[in-house]
Amino acid sequence: WFLMSFTMKLLLKTVLLLDSIMTLLKIFTFEIKCFLFIQTLPDRCAGIEFDAIAPDEKGTSYFFKGDHLWVGFSGPAELSNGTFKDLDEYHHLGHVDAAFRMHNKKDSGDHDHIYLFLNDKVFSYYKHSLEKGFPLEIQQQFPGVPSHLDAAVECPAGECVTDAVLFFKGKDVYHFDIATKMVKKKAWDHLPNCTSAFRWLEHYYCFHGHHFTRFHPVTGEVGENYPKDARHYFMRCSDHGASGKKEPCSAVHLDAITADDTGKRYAFRGKSYIRLDSHRDGTHPFPITKSWRDVTDGVDAVFSYDSKIYLIKGNQVYIYKADAHYTLIDGYPKPLKDELGVQGPVDAAFMCEGEPTVFLIQGQKMFSVDLNATPRSVKREVSLPFTKVDAAECGADGVRVFVGSKYYKYESPTILSHMLQTEHFLNTYFYSLGQK
Repeated sequence: WFLMSFTMKLLLKTVLLLDSIMTLLKIFTFEIKCFLFIQTLPDRCAGIEFDAIAPDEKGTSYFFKGDHLWVGFSGPAELSNGTFKDLDEYHHLGHVDAAFRMHNKKDSGDHDHIYLFLNDKVFSYYKHSLEKGFPLEIQQQFPGVPSHLDAAVECPAGECVTDAVLFFKGKDVYHFDIATKMVKKKAWDHLPNCTSAFRWLEHYYCFHGHHFTRFHPVTGEVGENYPKDARHYFMRCSDHGASGKKEPCSAVHLDAITADDTGKRYAFRGKSYIRLDSHRDGTHPFPITKSWRDVTDGVDAVFSYDSKIYLIKGNQVYIYKADAHYTLIDGYPKPLKDELGVQGPVDAAFMCEGEPTVFLIQGQKMFSVDLNATPRSVKREVSLPFTKVDAAECGADGVRVFVGSKYYKYESPTILSHMLQTEHFLNTYFYSLGQK
């Protein structure tokens, strides 16, 4: 009995030991797999030729490569089926050929859906869920559009003649009219073969290799100074442009802010600007010279009036027509004194909707100038409770005065000369814009 008891205890200890060893092996194996997975993740900063690019209904952009994708302009790769779960679970897609976000406001059941293409099939997703009845043959959904596409991109009316989609295959471009379902085929031999296409901030980009080329969606005309390296513009790479490090809240400030008559809102700082009305497409700084090529050294103040945008720098004012592409009016820049009756430089400028008066802030003074008067001159001058103002704007909810990383809100320009209002942080204002 003693021998049997001893043997049983020994066997039990052996089993427990083996069980512990197996558990450790499983943990070790899992760690190795995780390590290998992390090590084998594709790195877009190393230079990636994307298979497809498309934003979702919230404006989050997805960059596809093989069975991985990147969410937004920063962050590591992740498996595509983590976001689009049906891809592998039901249809075993290893990659996609092309993708775009539908622009079709006349059909709420189709608008803002993401279409993914593979071989001769098309998949429609909304809020990352596959729509009932999909996938379909490409010809069923888009008659006249070939299979095995290279790229696709939406083109809203106003940028194209009607709401449309551009499909790319080799040098051929298929212009698909969403309403009539008619297709026009063009050969754009001058454009590189696009492996993906992307509409962003009302511009169109053909991606090829790790470069991109901007083109006109109707004519195919290519912009100047292209191709460019995508790593400088569409992703945050430490060795290519911005590192992605966020600026401390205390360092955030503006040089100018305005909205033009078409509703486009701009914030200026240094030699760059960002769009504030385009949160669906993300935000990205652009050189001021991209839109206003003659303004090469930043701005002191900016305001919009009568389908024109006024950019003030030093003693000079540049006036551009606010059309599809800003055009400098002949004879400008001119001295600010000649145009508005105030000797430059100024710190800020703003106008309120429906009023022909521009308010110019210079040091602790604010000047009111009637833009309907000839010649234009100061009609009123008031003192302000600020030693220095960076920027100012007027909207339906009042006036905001920006000072460093903070801003102050007033009901109207007439009370700016009163005591300081409660201060707010600039970054919270920008965050609130992004939620609208």
